[in-house]
Amino acid sequence: MIAIIKYNAGNIKSVQNAITRLGYDSIITNDPDKIKAADKVVFPGVGEASSAMHFLQEKELDQLIVSLKQPVLGICLGLQLLCKYSEEGNTKCLGIFNTTAKRFPPKEKVPHIGWNNFSQINTSNLLKDTCQEDDMYYVHSYYAEICEDTLAVCNYIQPFSAIMQKDNFYAMQFHPEKSAETGEKLLKNFLELKK
Repeated sequence: MIAIIKYNAGNIKSVQNAITRLGYDSIITNDPDKIKAADKVVFPGVGEASSAMHFLQEKELDQLIVSLKQPVLGICLGLQLLCKYSEEGNTKCLGIFNTTAKRFPPKEKVPHIGWNNFSQINTSNLLKDTCQEDDMYYVHSYYAEICEDTLAVCNYIQPFSAIMQKDNFYAMQFHPEKSAETGEKLLKNFLELKK
């Protein structure tokens, strides 16, 4: 069973639909017992960092998420909340990834919306059999700085972390559920990861 964390952030249903298309069962929940018992946990989201963190803290999901031992996938806002800090609302985040989510400088159109690719810089089973020349779908005004946990880099205004991994925590800045074949393959690779 796949648990999709419900935490007052948008885009959760489209992630569930993508998981269903891949042939997996999932539940949308903020029940700690169900999240802890899941084979995999998906932490998606579209929204604002400080209000999302406030909700997580209110429900004590912040402590739960960092304690999880099974594979966990952060998507978009989920990736940013797995960083140590976000400039959005001056927010202390979960601190899995030792990097900061910063706002894009206003040199180009912000938010970064649309199709863009990524370049792999580290190896991971998450990236197995994927084509990094393919474009992925991005929607974000904040980006995670490149750090030791960065698996792949995208370039918009400047390079940033497109995919990250530390231990059992994985994250994607783009939306794999909206990113055609390569996005589906990345999501499938995550769902097939061994504990």
